[in-house]
Amino acid sequence: MSTAPNVPTTALVTGASSGLGTEFASQLAARGHDLVLVARSRDRLEAIAEELTAVHGVKAHVVVQDLSEPHAGRKVARELADRSLHVDLLVNNAGFGTVGRFEEIAPERDHDLLMVNVVALVDLTHALLPGMTERGSGAVLNVGSTAGYQPSPYLSVYSASKTFVLNFSLALRQEYRRRGIRVTALCPGPVETKFFEVIGTRNAAVAGSFTTPGPVVRTALKALDRDRAYVTPGLGNAITAHLNPRRPRNLVAWVGERICRKALRPEAGSAVPAAHGAAS
Repeated sequence: MSTAPNVPTTALVTGASSGLGTEFASQLAARGHDLVLVARSRDRLEAIAEELTAVHGVKAHVVVQDLSEPHAGRKVARELADRSLHVDLLVNNAGFGTVGRFEEIAPERDHDLLMVNVVALVDLTHALLPGMTERGSGAVLNVGSTAGYQPSPYLSVYSASKTFVLNFSLALRQEYRRRGIRVTALCPGPVETKFFEVIGTRNAAVAGSFTTPGPVVRTALKALDRDRAYVTPGLGNAITAHLNPRRPRNLVAWVGERICRKALRPEAGSAVPAAHGAAS
């Protein structure tokens, strides 16, 4: 078991029951971190916690919480306080997307998206960052997306939420970089997780090439070790993300609309509803 130098000792991972979240938990446990695993599925979390404890000898705590609920971040923070758990690395991984024409997407679904992707992320950071600053060390790793680099029509609320994650992370990093706190944003392209299975179409991956969770998480943790501001794993995804023009904004949105039309097309042999949502 190897541990990178100066890494925190206890990591909290949201959305830990599947996909990138489970992979973050596994790789962090292999590095010697104790864990706090947060998601909605108790059975799944407890199974993951038991396995990681058996394999890596770390402590793995389970906190069951639906992050779309009001004050979810505060509820998690209270649970940590009740158990006297101090978190040194916060991995804000939980998130989901919606795709389709805006008027055809259920408003409640987009509301829940913002609660998970934005509100819970900020609330958890508010709750845990003060303790890190008091101890003079800690880290925050926020999971964004290549969709956050530009407006993405037909994924408008999802891409806007990931733009928030990126800009929030960059600003926070500047505030805390001289106070012993590292902040990194992970902005992956399409990843082989349940995101696209639940959303109903792989056409929502409008640009970039698919990859698997393992290399994405390894790249993210290396970037955090090196105190990088943000990282987009995969050369093809990084190039695609940065080829889009940054000005004028209307041109960026025009190009984005033409690229993202793909998300509306049914896949071969399937009838896809006009609007979808997926948890990850």
